[in-house]
Amino acid sequence: MKEEIAKLKEEIKSYNISDNEELEKFRIKFLGAKNIIKSFFKNPGFGKLSIEEKKDLGLLLNELSAAAKERFEQFKDSAGSSSKKKEDHVIDYTRPAEKETLGSRHPISLVRDEIVNVFSKIGFVVSEGPEIEDDWHNFTALNLPEEHPARDMQDTFFIQQNPDILLRTHTSSVQVRHMEKAKPPIRAVFPGRVYRNEAISARAHCFFHQIEGLYIDEKVSFADLKQTLQYFAQTFFGKSAQIRLRPSYFPFTEPSAEVDVSCSICDSEGCNVCKYTGWLEIMGCGMVDPAVLKNCGIDPEKYSGFAFGMGVERIAMLRYGVNDLRLFSENDVRFLKQFQGAQI
Repeated sequence: MKEEIAKLKEEIKSYNISDNEELEKFRIKFLGAKNIIKSFFKNPGFGKLSIEEKKDLGLLLNELSAAAKERFEQFKDSAGSSSKKKEDHVIDYTRPAEKETLGSRHPISLVRDEIVNVFSKIGFVVSEGPEIEDDWHNFTALNLPEEHPARDMQDTFFIQQNPDILLRTHTSSVQVRHMEKAKPPIRAVFPGRVYRNEAISARAHCFFHQIEGLYIDEKVSFADLKQTLQYFAQTFFGKSAQIRLRPSYFPFTEPSAEVDVSCSICDSEGCNVCKYTGWLEIMGCGMVDPAVLKNCGIDPEKYSGFAFGMGVERIAMLRYGVNDLRLFSENDVRFLKQFQGAQI
């Protein structure tokens, strides 16, 4: 038996493996459940041996098993790496090329930049400000002193229960900051994200995006405002787009108006987005209140101006025919993939 063990030991040393198939044959023969090493214990002659002879033979068989395991690990590493190396160098030139997956810009970003570009063509520059604001810039400077009832129109997120620090409810706060630093004539737009504690629905969200505009100079009139908004509507929505102005109220403008544009989703025939009126409210506007100009260090006796503000999501719904505002913030890949080919 010792001679047979010695022959097997030499066989293990000289065993040559070139692929995974031969490696599996080696494993079955020397390390499998019914391997050749275990067969020695079932040999009738093994039972006739003395205890000392069994110990000596068992030690040889353990050495043989250890040699087989060591050899198997060596073969496994070399066979695996050579197989992987071989696969790495194989190129199937008949295989069709895989299409590269490209990302896309978010529809809100596309619409925001398009709106900015429309106004930049008539001389408006871009100005931005912080999303965390103080009471002065968000309310007081805009003719909304403490206890003013119009503050209830906007459900505000305050920071750490501090009534003076809050998440801005509109980008009008950036208008104040811009007027504090710049001198007339002022012509600027103010894009950004704003926050209001509102119930989330198909037409409203607790955060959304605005673009506001401001024009201050000598002898600016309401006619200038209407002409500017008409230019925007027909440039952005097409020459057939119509606007209408309805009297409204904003503390920081007087007179004030709501601006509606003809609904392009239903061609003004009526749908759930426009509440079956054929019109969709897109912005508020008005002449800047003299008190606001005075708060920002601008002489209201010499200068006048107009301001407007629109929701980017509402414009994007018209642009792309989206009927649920929540889709813009749910990060649904199926929805976002539809804008891969969208261009500004």
